[in-house]
Amino acid sequence: MSFFRITLHRSAIGLPERTRGVLAALGLRKRMQTVFHPVEPQFAGMIFKVKELVRVEQVQSRSSAAEVRRARTPDAGFYVEKAVRRM
Repeated sequence: MSFFRITLHRSAIGLPERTRGVLAALGLRKRMQTVFHPVEPQFAGMIFKVKELVRVEQVQSRSSAAEVRRARTPDAGFYVEKAVRRM
């Protein structure tokens, strides 16, 4: 079974109540929050209503909250992209 991975990319501040209701029905409250829903017509319709606000991917399985957090965390340490000449 495949799932929609839906991430709220844009805020719903200032949008109509109906649009905010669709986001609430999807379970999205905060920016960068990610939820998983099965690939079904009713979820596809809700996503279509708020397509400008969300990013959607189709994945094969749900990820746990810890896995989502780990994927979003950058690598430890830092990288030197370009050395700066010092005077």
